[in-house]
Amino acid sequence: MVFMEKSPDFWNYIDELIRTSQILIDRPKGSRHPRYPDFIYPLDYGYLEGTSAIDGSGIDCYLGSLGPQLLDAILVSVDLFKRDVEIKLLLGCTETEKQLALNASNDETMHAMLIRRSLITEPINL
Repeated sequence: MVFMEKSPDFWNYIDELIRTSQILIDRPKGSRHPRYPDFIYPLDYGYLEGTSAIDGSGIDCYLGSLGPQLLDAILVSVDLFKRDVEIKLLLGCTETEKQLALNASNDETMHAMLIRRSLITEPINL
């Protein structure tokens, strides 16, 4: 059994990426996905310029109404269609906005979970 614990270094490293990167919003709230027009972005969506994610583009982020300096959650998504796993940073999102982002990241081929910055220590069976 392994225990997941709060890891300030993990979150501090992500904070540093955010602090040293420009946030580029390329899909504003209400816009349609360029390849999947039925998908409408519930929040401003973009990426951290100068970073790299598994798909070769910048690290994805949703930008909420509280301001980009507040990171308190990430989404981890598994996409069976693209056969990849990604993280998406939730920046300045209210609880309602976090739920909107989570809902948008769950469909027939993709499922996501929300990881809050205030993780409680809990056992994980390996």
